[in-house]
Amino acid sequence: MLVWVVYDILETKIRNKAVKACKNKGLYRVQKSVFLGILDKNQKDELKIIMEDIIDMDTDSVYIFPSDKNFLGYTDLIGQGFDKELIADVVNSKFI
Repeated sequence: MLVWVVYDILETKIRNKAVKACKNKGLYRVQKSVFLGILDKNQKDELKIIMEDIIDMDTDSVYIFPSDKNFLGYTDLIGQGFDKELIADVVNSKFI
């Protein structure tokens, strides 16, 4: 399934562990605190467990949103916070 992982993590050390966990699952970073990729149910569940183990439940948050490839085609990339061409290429080649 296609998933978005969005997080708000205060401490750099913990945030780096979250980034590493997302990359280890083969997710692509689309913004500083947003990853996108395809995970099967087991991988998604594993990532959830990893995030539960590393974040501070009182101050941090992680969202793992399932998505649909059909809806991804309607995504608009707006603003200066990312390399639109790089992200558009990754999105188009990997997920659409």
